[in-house]
Amino acid sequence: MSDVIETLSPWSGTIKGRPGAGTFAERARRTSMRDVEMFTLMTGDRNPLHYDAELAARTPFKRLIVQGGVTSGLLNAIVAEDLPGPGSVFLEIQWRFVKAVGVGEEIVGRVEVTSAREDKPICTLKTTVRNAEGELCLTGTAVTYTMPLRDGAPC
Repeated sequence: MSDVIETLSPWSGTIKGRPGAGTFAERARRTSMRDVEMFTLMTGDRNPLHYDAELAARTPFKRLIVQGGVTSGLLNAIVAEDLPGPGSVFLEIQWRFVKAVGVGEEIVGRVEVTSAREDKPICTLKTTVRNAEGELCLTGTAVTYTMPLRDGAPC
């Protein structure tokens, strides 16, 4: 009987299945000027804080910083690739950017499941991005929906 229940679960057609509370995934990367340039190509964001090193040195940041979308983009990759995984999209995000991330800085994104609904493939996540010193750069929550992508799964 449990096989029948699992087959009928809205999570059964998802690639990675229903994650348990406390499950987490992390990714690390070093930011670069290429990240800034690519983000500018996508969005048009040419803020001098991202391009003018002399000006940026005179600000409280003391250096060039990456756009917030570069910082939060690491979380997009974790959600789409690792947890909850392929087919996942954001329904809601609430992020606070608490420390700027510099160009050339190593960052670590972390996504942790706080709950996963049984009736729908929806997760609530705790999200963070920290720098190499462990300082919090971004903190918040997200809600995701995971599309059932397995063959035969209803979409």
